[in-house]
Amino acid sequence: MKKIALCLALMLAPLHALSQVQSLTHQDVKRKYIVYTPAAYATAPERQFALVLNFAGGGMTAAEQMLYTQMNRTAERHGFIVAYPQGIRNDWNVGFGMPYKEGTDDIGFVRAMLAAMQRDYRIDPRRVYATGLSRGGFFSLRLAAEMPQQFAAVASVGAPLPEPVREHHQQRLPVGVMLVQGTSDSVVSYEGKAGSYLSAPATLDYWLKVNAMDQSPARTRQLQPAAGDPTAASITEHVHGGKRVSLVTIKDGGHTWPGADSFNIGLPIGRTSKALDANELIWEFFRHHSNGAPD
Repeated sequence: MKKIALCLALMLAPLHALSQVQSLTHQDVKRKYIVYTPAAYATAPERQFALVLNFAGGGMTAAEQMLYTQMNRTAERHGFIVAYPQGIRNDWNVGFGMPYKEGTDDIGFVRAMLAAMQRDYRIDPRRVYATGLSRGGFFSLRLAAEMPQQFAAVASVGAPLPEPVREHHQQRLPVGVMLVQGTSDSVVSYEGKAGSYLSAPATLDYWLKVNAMDQSPARTRQLQPAAGDPTAASITEHVHGGKRVSLVTIKDGGHTWPGADSFNIGLPIGRTSKALDANELIWEFFRHHSNGAPD
């Protein structure tokens, strides 16, 4: 992993130059996050920018998530800020593996981080989004449930809805949600796991109900397959009231970030689909969402 990170760091050095490591203290613990600002941030001093929080999977650092997803490139192309929060012990509190309420206060950390970024950067509070892989994806869905006033939309990769989120979720405010899930994911099953997380289709149904879309028509489309890639991707999407709920199903896809380089060779996490670029797909989903005027 260290060799992979070093190679990636050399390849992406120009983009790293605009990344900064920031820190804050929450509950007497120093927490860190990496912030990437596109070149347009310096050339358009009057402009507010959308913000995407990108959460790493369990066991991964914020820097590894930045290198693996290469979302800095997408942020530069489309002109948004992306931040990579660092989890305590490289983990996030999603309600299984640690207590939902008594475990790490990652929700409080995100609230503090957003407050700090609103102070330190020109963030458009109407266009704040979250995404993540695996544990980071589970946590993005927790943010959608608990902080829909702050997050206009989230996108979870390889992580359907945690059952504890469903059990504790009381708010019913609309929020855009995209789930990207491989059918051959052997780490997080497409079919769900009792006591831990729902299936991908059940996750879609849950967010349709939260957004009052369960009676809205579905639009399904197949993505163009990539030459030499055995995976295939389809998108089922519902649209209502300015919000969207989408399920991206990757047939034969593994526990990976679609479109990323396949640095998982030798690891039992399955195929990396080339049928889609997760970064582009996620940003295209996010850009359709904004919250109401800030308080």
